[in-house]
Amino acid sequence: MLYRLLRPLLFTLDPETAHTLSLSALQHIQNSGLLPGRSFACKPRKIMGLDFPNPVGLAAGLDKDGAYIDALAKLGFGFIEVGTVTPRPQPGNPRPRLFRLPQAHAIINRMGFNNHGVDHLIENIKRSNFQGILGINIGKNFDTPVDKAAEDYLICLHKIYRYASYVTINISSPNTRNLRQLQNTAELDHLLHILKTEQTKLSDQHGKYTPLVVKIAPDLESPQLEAIALLLMKYRIDGVIATNTTISRQNLDHLPLSKETGGLSGAPLKTLSTQVIKKLHGLLQEAIPIIGVGGIMSAEDAKEKIEAGANLIQIYTGLIYHGPDLIRQSVEAICTSPHDG
Repeated sequence: MLYRLLRPLLFTLDPETAHTLSLSALQHIQNSGLLPGRSFACKPRKIMGLDFPNPVGLAAGLDKDGAYIDALAKLGFGFIEVGTVTPRPQPGNPRPRLFRLPQAHAIINRMGFNNHGVDHLIENIKRSNFQGILGINIGKNFDTPVDKAAEDYLICLHKIYRYASYVTINISSPNTRNLRQLQNTAELDHLLHILKTEQTKLSDQHGKYTPLVVKIAPDLESPQLEAIALLLMKYRIDGVIATNTTISRQNLDHLPLSKETGGLSGAPLKTLSTQVIKKLHGLLQEAIPIIGVGGIMSAEDAKEKIEAGANLIQIYTGLIYHGPDLIRQSVEAICTSPHDG
């Protein structure tokens, strides 16, 4: 209710300013001891060897530097994913780089992995009191050539391994030049081979197995998706996130801001994302768990992702348009669904 009252005011502000202000306000309330913790119980589920208290998580991108983990955890998420983080700090793309399309319940972003670097993220995690499931999403710096990308992922993997419940390999953002090229068969085969080999070494070194998850785009053709599914199984990748934002603008031509470059999220992404989940579910045959994300704007949307084959879901844009109540509503819808679990 409170968020519904505040949203019109927030929407009068520049989107990136509103984003920063909202998180800062949430942190201030948390620091003041006035943020009541919420938890939403569900059927027990063990996925990737991890015990999830509920199936609704926060998608990467909202808290790139892990600066607000404790405050966000109070909202009732079953798990939180921070990042995308890169080896070195980088400012991202020039502003403006975040655009609302309220008529479509959508957002376009071309942030460009703006973050303070992996070392800064780790310091924030160390200061956090969060004991729940924390995913860390990693990527390459914008000026690292694609043929050297594995080096950036390895740097991040080494540094965050002991702090992460799972690690997400982001190869699907449309906002870092040539990043999506890593979804091509040869490039992905090379990257997964290197990362899985290193995961084994780090597991022995730390006495802790940290699952690897790959985040893919919604814009893949069926042959590309089939090739990716084969590689995920070949290397026994622990999970797949479907999907990132889309470069499609189908049925949005009438909206002026739809011409802005970047990744589109929100309601128009829902069908694309769900289609990818359905195809992946058929290809993977439950050998690898799927985290469904994209266009979840209601409890029904959340349930639809589970019915399509997702084991868990994540929200982001839906949170901006509908507030924290979407978390509770989604948990309730999934946990009363006959398709759950």
